[in-house]
Amino acid sequence: MNAPTPLTVVAPPRLTSLSHGGGCGCKIAPGVLSEILKNSSNMPGLNIPPQLLVGIETADDAAVYQLNDEQALIATTDFFMPIVDDPYDFGRIAATNAISDVYAMGGTPIMALGLVGMPINVLPLETIGAILRGGQDVCRDAGIPIAGGHTIDSVEPIYGLVVMGLVHPSRVKKNSGARAGDVLILGKPLGVGILSAALKKETLDAQGYARMIAVTTQLNKPGIALAKMEGVHALTDITGFGLLGHGLELARGAKLKMELQMDSIPLLPGVLDLAGRGMVTGASGRNWAAYGHEVLLPAGLGAAQQALLSDPQTSGGLLVSCTPEIADEVLACFHSQGFSDARVIGRMIEGSGVQVL
Repeated sequence: MNAPTPLTVVAPPRLTSLSHGGGCGCKIAPGVLSEILKNSSNMPGLNIPPQLLVGIETADDAAVYQLNDEQALIATTDFFMPIVDDPYDFGRIAATNAISDVYAMGGTPIMALGLVGMPINVLPLETIGAILRGGQDVCRDAGIPIAGGHTIDSVEPIYGLVVMGLVHPSRVKKNSGARAGDVLILGKPLGVGILSAALKKETLDAQGYARMIAVTTQLNKPGIALAKMEGVHALTDITGFGLLGHGLELARGAKLKMELQMDSIPLLPGVLDLAGRGMVTGASGRNWAAYGHEVLLPAGLGAAQQALLSDPQTSGGLLVSCTPEIADEVLACFHSQGFSDARVIGRMIEGSGVQVL
């Protein structure tokens, strides 16, 4: 009798191998997006109700619709392809990133809907289930249910959320409210895109991966308390367009100039070295090509530092524009909630664009 043929066990593919880009690095380049949307805000016959407090005018983080004198509804959505191979971690990162837009408007999330696109014939159902479980666990930490959603069979794995929140109409924190003389405070360190590039090239060690997961799954809950501070004039979160890209949105909205101190910007450990070794994303270069003409860099700034300034941040930190008098209060709010790297990184002054010192 012939011996039975041994079974061949085929391991599921790496999640990142199924996507052409990962995390917020999947975003359409800012220059291309601007061209696509250039006529969206003034379409003939477009009926914009007065209750719409925030729309697409300044590329803010979410839409805001006033319900009554005490409540305004925040609505946002965010989804992307895998930035990591662990399905549970991918789900957690995607959910944290989506919920962040509500915090960036100063709101409290109340409910989410799941957005799921998966290659059903390629990924095991257990893998897809782990992605969804990761998202559910983050929503549980945020105190909200996933109350429904939509699924499709897609070529690349995609996961994200529609998230809704509430805020008092007078406490909405737009990205356009900065004032001259404000200081700028960043809640999380930069470098997520650099770490993701190293991971995709299989050069990221376990310690670097742990740092990446820790920062990308940290909910930006301080946004709720920051909304109640009178001296906080503007809020946004740093995601796919990098610190410079989202900083420019803030500067344009306020018709001011953003001045950044390079040495004060917090960075994840090891990312400057990794960037110097070429561990950068394609999105970083596309970002710089789109808005580099509006940025003045200091003489002698290295290519690695420039790459970090345009590095796409998946689930990045809040950027706060506030009066100097309450800077310590804002920092204490961050630090008390576990954001130990939060620090003052610059100021808003008269002018336009961004200058890095």
